[in-house]
Parts: sequence; structure tokens; C-alpha cells
Amino acid sequence: MVVKDENEVTVRVTCSKDELMKCLINKGFEKGREFSLDDYYFIPKTLDTKTLSTREILSKAVIIRYIVNEGKVSKKITFKIKNIADNGDIINQQAINCDIYDIEEAKKLFEALGFYEIMNIKEKDEIYSKNGFELAIKYIENSDILIEIETEPNTEWDTIEKIKNILLQMDLPIEKNEYFVKKAENELDRILIDKYIRK
Repeated sequence: MVVKDENEVTVRVTCSKDELMKCLINKGFEKGREFSLDDYYFIPKTLDTKTLSTREILSKAVIIRYIVNEGKVSKKITFKIKNIADNGDIINQQAINCDIYDIEEAKKLFEALGFYEIMNIKEKDEIYSKNGFELAIKYIENSDILIEIETEPNTEWDTIEKIKNILLQMDLPIEKNEYFVKKAENELDRILIDKYIRK
């Protein structure tokens, strides 16, 4: 089992994929590795998804992940713990990861434990870097393009505030009023709206 303490900035891109690539290359970024995530979110059947907030629901979620990173496949169970301020900023977060051998068997185990799959998020990521500074461009299937940057200890971007300043200086085509876009919350919101409002 691996426990990962991290924080990150995630922003929404306001242009097309092609326009973003052109912008990054013009600013001196080089494309690096690519990987994909296929995430299955499982929550307890006892949760009342009609009355709980999206954030409350996801705080109980377990993610079964299928990852392809440069041709190498890995499978994990992940549980995330996020400390989120009232204004939506992520103060800190922790991911607890456990390697598994079989995605379908893991799903069956959680179903036997009283969980069910509430959503599946697929994404493809491309890493762009410049002078050691890395951006993960996240293409969420049938949804947004996001940029994610993780804090890195003992660097010029070791705090959230430093990352925000770097992003402002780079003047990328992003929404500049939200630095903590929560991919899973956004996707689950859409699902719950369809389930309870658009019947």
C-alpha cells in the first residue's frame, strides 16, 4: 500500500486541444509521456445520494483504477482524503493506493461489501514540461480539458500560491477564477442532475 501526500492546482482550459498545443509549444513547452486512466467510482449502497452533497458522496467513494502508462498497465484501488476549505480551495489531500491484479474481481469484491458503481471517468493525459516545470493536460472523455500541476517540494513551485503565480505569468487559455476544478465532483453533479431532475 502506498500513501501519497500532495496538493495540486487544476484549471479548466478555454480553447480547443489544437489551440492549447500550439500555445504550449510557442511558450517553450515540450511534450513528454502520455498515459490514460479508466476510473470506476464505487460508493456504499446505504448512501442517500438524493440528499447528500456531491462532496459528501465522494468522500465515501473508492476508485478502482485501470492505468496505462507508456504501454505498461497497472491496476489500483484508491481512496482519497481531501481537506477542502469553505471557498472550495483544496488545502491538502492524501491518496491511499493499493495494487490489485484484476479489475473485475475488485468490482465483485466491493459489490459483495455493499458498494455499487456510480460512475466511470475515462481520461487521456499528456505531460508537457519546461525547465522541470510539468503540466498534465487531461482530456476527460465527453467533458472538459483540464490542466493539473502538482506541488513539488524544494522547487519554485512548492506551494499552491507559487503555482497560481506561474500560471498567471504564462497567460495560458484557462479560466482564471477557479484553481481547484474538481473533476469527479463535476462529473457526479451531471449524473445526479440527470437522475433526479431530468426524469
